[in-house]
Amino acid sequence: MTNALEGILVVALEQAVAVPSCTCKLADAGARVIKLERAEGDFARGYDDYARGQSSYFVWLNRGKESCRVDLKTPADLAMVEAMLAKADIFIQNLAPGATARLGLGHEALRQRFPRLITCDVSGYAPGTPHYTRKAYDLLVQAESGLSGITGTQDSGPSRIGVSIADIATGQAAYAAILEALLRRAKTGQGSAIQLSLFDTLGELMNVPYLTRRYGGIEPPRLGLAHPSIAPYGVFALADGNILISIQSEREWLILACEVLGSEALATDPRFASNVLRVRQRALLDGEVQAMLGSRMFAEVAAALDRHAIAYGTVSTVGDLISHPAATALPVPTVNGLVEVLAPPAIVDGKRVAMRPVPTLGQHDEALRAEFGRSGLTA
Repeated sequence: MTNALEGILVVALEQAVAVPSCTCKLADAGARVIKLERAEGDFARGYDDYARGQSSYFVWLNRGKESCRVDLKTPADLAMVEAMLAKADIFIQNLAPGATARLGLGHEALRQRFPRLITCDVSGYAPGTPHYTRKAYDLLVQAESGLSGITGTQDSGPSRIGVSIADIATGQAAYAAILEALLRRAKTGQGSAIQLSLFDTLGELMNVPYLTRRYGGIEPPRLGLAHPSIAPYGVFALADGNILISIQSEREWLILACEVLGSEALATDPRFASNVLRVRQRALLDGEVQAMLGSRMFAEVAAALDRHAIAYGTVSTVGDLISHPAATALPVPTVNGLVEVLAPPAIVDGKRVAMRPVPTLGQHDEALRAEFGRSGLTA
């Protein structure tokens, strides 16, 4: 841990992926995170049993937290949570819109009572929009935002991105907004009320296709493993496999054409004289490049690309990822033994984050009820 947030208390009324991905980052940075769960637990605990008999989602996103079961419809448990909030720095939740307000835990009421408290509400759609009260989950929002419409191939039709990108990106956005609020509070002494939605998060990510359609009049096509704005940038078949080549500038295009493909004619072809022209003539261009690569071996092409500092790669399976030389996995302690997860990306002062244990359901009930002076739900 960096311990940058040591001494910060987070109360999280959370479930699934979006908010847990945020509070996981807070916990990794040293914050104390109290995870409030219903009697049966965060439903992500039951998504699968792949991680030594436990949910892969839950193991990934809940390390370093304290689990406390609560029933907020009971006065005792509601009072206990209010006692937690009186000491908390951050309260984050992703219940259905309006649920916390009905419990007296809405951000307006809490900010009046606890001016230094930072609240963060995560919903499917933004407050003030017609969709705000709708239930919304990751795949629904991928489809609703247009992301699925530009994902996949022309033949396959719209597709889901293979991970819960709306949830994950919203969790990252919430983490950034909370860190900003902590910095702002250090200057002003006042907390903040943060509101985020899955749809707005993906909306921001969709700005290039949005601008392409709104101002360019072009509906972005589904291109599979090709780039909508850059060419050549995609997968080409070799004699012994495939290679993904990425060209980022006119200089690199000339190097690829002359030095790697050995074609001065291709380099000087006026049809391909700029990236804009190459994108417009993508099918023709890719055909020309493919014809020059189809009989060559991966090792030869890779060596030439390395020699001229042109980016390339392979299309890995998840099985390939497990043994990928660039991948770093770290062990997370769980009740069923260590589970290795892929490491968070930040390396601070040469060190990766320390992985703390994943809590069992209600593991900290007794200690937290004693600390915050309330009795209530029992096993």
